[in-house]
Amino acid sequence: MIDGSISTVAYSLPVPSTMNAPALPGLVAELSAGLAAGGDLPALLQRFLAPVVDLCGAQSGVVRMLSADGQRFDLVAEHALPHSLLPSARSVERDCGVCGRAAGEADMAWSDPAAPCVRSGRPARSGFARVLAVPLVHRGEVLGLYNLFFDRPDATLDAPVAMLLKTFGELLGLALANERLEREQLRAAVLAERQHMAAELHDSVAQSLYFAKMRLMLLDAAIQRGDDAAARGYCAELRSVVGQAHAGLRELLTQCRAPAAPGGFRGAIEASRAGLQQAAKIEVEVEDRSPELQLDGERDLQVHRIVQEALANVARHADARHAWITIERRGEALEIVVDDDGCGLNAAPAGSESGHFGLGIMRERAARMGGRVDVLPRVGGGTRVRLRIPVGPAVERAHAA
Repeated sequence: MIDGSISTVAYSLPVPSTMNAPALPGLVAELSAGLAAGGDLPALLQRFLAPVVDLCGAQSGVVRMLSADGQRFDLVAEHALPHSLLPSARSVERDCGVCGRAAGEADMAWSDPAAPCVRSGRPARSGFARVLAVPLVHRGEVLGLYNLFFDRPDATLDAPVAMLLKTFGELLGLALANERLEREQLRAAVLAERQHMAAELHDSVAQSLYFAKMRLMLLDAAIQRGDDAAARGYCAELRSVVGQAHAGLRELLTQCRAPAAPGGFRGAIEASRAGLQQAAKIEVEVEDRSPELQLDGERDLQVHRIVQEALANVARHADARHAWITIERRGEALEIVVDDDGCGLNAAPAGSESGHFGLGIMRERAARMGGRVDVLPRVGGGTRVRLRIPVGPAVERAHAA
């Protein structure tokens, strides 16, 4: 790096004769228009760096963006920089030399041509006597900087030009902030979609495969004892559940959404109840105290998945003989409670697949509806899973709209 230790910004000397100061406002306006139009930011930086270098009477210039870890400024554009300087210019530590001063004070800074680089101890490079660092700032945060390199040790700018260069830095800072925000939003959207897909696979295909696994055990037992009728029945159920898993997976892959359950969440709960009774020999009772209450398609699916996972955990871990499902409206909330008389909250073995992952998915689904899932000890032994989601008039009007 060619910058050295820093002196205070000076504006007292005249503008160099090569400076075309009236052209800078037009350049700033053109840059504003380019940023508003969007597009490739590095290409835009490259495009506007050359006229800035020329207008300020500099010999070359670079633009650097702050690295993801906030420790370095990495090169994204350069103009007329000698090839011999490119390796050292590609990355500069945040607190090094004139760049560090400009970043630390969020203000323009000039280098001292007589001093070496703070970090490397390298002397100023031949051909450049002074360096100007202009930070790219947005709301007080430095997101990058640009350097202009001059061959005269007395190079300086008058105050109006310096203010225009700072405006240029603020515009570029805004552009970098917007680009970072877009990256963060894209990253969040991708993460949310991955979590959604994982939840749907867990609650649809994984549940079907678990049912098939249990049926295979019963099929094997039927074959061992020579019960052909039972074996044929289990084979038919296996064909059905594998077909359901295949259809569900195809639906997820082609439409990126889970198929709606026939009969809504009540139909899905009834299917899960029947499957639990058949596969795990657990008696399940359902009490619907609000049969008139209906949900829109998305909330219907989320409620179905939450109750499905609660029942699957009863089958896997509870060692229960009975389970009870209660559906009722409490004020402006729908409450669904799944009780079992099993081993209690510590039933799931350490490292089990469902454990924390399944419970986390249940809670994420509830949170998307503005509700919550609580896992509690049941009075008399066992576990209670309680789902509460808002279904008041305001929510119903919003979903209807």
